[in-house]
Amino acid sequence: MRHLITAATLAFVGSQASAQDNDVTLQLQWVTQSQFAGYYVAQDKGFYDEEGLNVTIMPGGPDIAPPQVLAGGGADVMLNWMPSALAAREKGLPVVNIAQPFKTSGLMLTCWKDTGITSVEDFKGKTIGVWFFGNEYPFLSWMSQEGISTDGGDDGVTVLKQGFNVDPLLQRQADCISTMTYNEYGQVLDAGVNPDELITFKYEDQGVATLEDGMWVLEENLEDPAFVEKMVKFVRASMKGWKYAEENPAEAAQIVLDNDETGAQGLEAQQRMMEEVAKLTAGSTGALAEADYQRTVDTLLAGGSDPVISAAPEGAWTSVITDQALN
Repeated sequence: MRHLITAATLAFVGSQASAQDNDVTLQLQWVTQSQFAGYYVAQDKGFYDEEGLNVTIMPGGPDIAPPQVLAGGGADVMLNWMPSALAAREKGLPVVNIAQPFKTSGLMLTCWKDTGITSVEDFKGKTIGVWFFGNEYPFLSWMSQEGISTDGGDDGVTVLKQGFNVDPLLQRQADCISTMTYNEYGQVLDAGVNPDELITFKYEDQGVATLEDGMWVLEENLEDPAFVEKMVKFVRASMKGWKYAEENPAEAAQIVLDNDETGAQGLEAQQRMMEEVAKLTAGSTGALAEADYQRTVDTLLAGGSDPVISAAPEGAWTSVITDQALN
């Protein structure tokens, strides 16, 4: 009997270890919304199950910093904008990009047209809402390249630390605010503003766009073959979810809504967001294009006396995972 109990115990421990080996925790950059549809679709359609994975998706929020969660062991993978991740890496957190579902940027400034703003030069003397917590880096780099101070005054811009809403624009506290093509811009319109009253400046059009919503892990974990194998499965299933979401935006939006416990945004808003997000993931296989990476690095380095990063990163991304996941 003693041997039987020992065998049973070992079998139980083995099954527990096996189950743990298949667990993946993903930390989102923000709250549950169609910006992350690919992951919810992969979970809902059984794509993770097909890979033998047990995936937990953790929503973000205004008080959640994905790099801190990753550093503390609270997640295996985080979603993060590349400027934020590279800045964190330079400060000592060894994060590595393993996949890049978003091919293009959805970041832009939305301004009141009656302020007289028609070009970037007209930002001088104006108040501009900017998100922080790592989201400020693309804007600061852009202004530095344009030679526009962010310290206020007639020849500079006054930076308003913007909350994650559009109130500063609607309440005329700012002449321009940060918006995403798939989210806050729609919120401005939903508030009753006519598009003709606005002028927008997409970072992509200004040549200062940086990569967003990449998958990042800790460098040390990539030394573990079992972790690498798990990430290969995770990326493969996630990209399958993204492609399904692109082709079925209405269904994807409903899946996201079903997973949103807050119900902050309705189906119409989630579907509109999904349709816009699909434009950003279109053309991406999940593999990070080196030219896109270099464009981001060059933009961040071009910060004059106060660049976002002081030197080109080494080892900040790898194709090892996507090379296996996509073949």
